[in-house]
Amino acid sequence: MRTNRSQCPLVNILDIVGDKWSLIIIRDLFLGKKTFTEFMNSPEKFASNILSNRLEFLINHGLLKVIKLPHDKKTKLYYLTEKGVDTYPILYEMMNWSKRNLDDEFGPLGVKFFKESKRVSSKTFIKKTQSKYIETRDEFLNV
Repeated sequence: MRTNRSQCPLVNILDIVGDKWSLIIIRDLFLGKKTFTEFMNSPEKFASNILSNRLEFLINHGLLKVIKLPHDKKTKLYYLTEKGVDTYPILYEMMNWSKRNLDDEFGPLGVKFFKESKRVSSKTFIKKTQSKYIETRDEFLNV
């Protein structure tokens, strides 16, 4: 069990997902990415050493797991655990805060997210996104 540097719940979660790279990895997993190469192709331009470090960190903190393909032992597939899936409401609220408070134009993924999320309640959208991810994850894990 890890030792927390603070008794504040906010500090404790920030110690795990408080950097932008961890949140981008989690976002990308929800968007269907699974491999190191797919993460490297994110528009945010990961440095490979940072990506390796953050993937390992998230695995060590129980948000991700990794498997190797049976027919290709070099390729690792990363996926969210239940603890990782449970971060989606945080991402959802952060993206909506961004729309409400920043005077930015968003790219195609942002536009799609805002269009789809405004059709239903936040609770429904979050649950649907989490369920869809779990279903897709379980299919490739053959659960």
